[in-house]
Amino acid sequence: MKNLINSLLDLIYKKKCYICKSSKYSLKICPECYDKLEFYPIGANRIINGVNVYVAGYYNKELQKIIRGIKYHRQKDLAYYIGKFMYEYFSKSDELKNKDFQLVPVPLHKNRIRTRKYNHMELVCEEFSKFSGFETNFELIKRIKDTKPQYKLSRKERLINLDGAFEVNKTQIPEKPVLIMDDICTTGSTFEEIIKVLSNCGVKEIVCFAASTPL
Repeated sequence: MKNLINSLLDLIYKKKCYICKSSKYSLKICPECYDKLEFYPIGANRIINGVNVYVAGYYNKELQKIIRGIKYHRQKDLAYYIGKFMYEYFSKSDELKNKDFQLVPVPLHKNRIRTRKYNHMELVCEEFSKFSGFETNFELIKRIKDTKPQYKLSRKERLINLDGAFEVNKTQIPEKPVLIMDDICTTGSTFEEIIKVLSNCGVKEIVCFAASTPL
């Protein structure tokens, strides 16, 4: 019934593109704006403690708008487009596409969840799972420290801020390789801390994957 009502509303009130506001396609992101997303070159963006870190695209104005929309403005429907974009990059990589991963989003602290009402990367992982067929694991890592926002901090300050921030649920450690997913990789400090705690708990194969990196 809910889907039927939403479909009728879409017919009456055409959806506008979240980026350009056009209602031509009645889509949350129109094809013209989606095509402006810029893929990062195929291959590892960097290596952190022996772990490859991949990035799907550049943090241009279109991808920035999408990420900020889902992250701060409760535009949950945008998870589909981030998941699609990440999967399109993923499927082009010979190093990634032939592995069977378990998807693990970077967790939020319970205080952030209380404010935001959801973890946007869990939504992205769910969409990525639909494209890839990989299972998700939202219980492997918990954020036990309510860290400060990272964007104004130096790399050294970020590492201090994140020290002791994550805890691994040892009952949830999979046999499969783990794909850690986040929205933005700037200095790589979040991935670095997660790699450390997972490695200390015996997780043998880890790959990190972010939707974007700053231009």
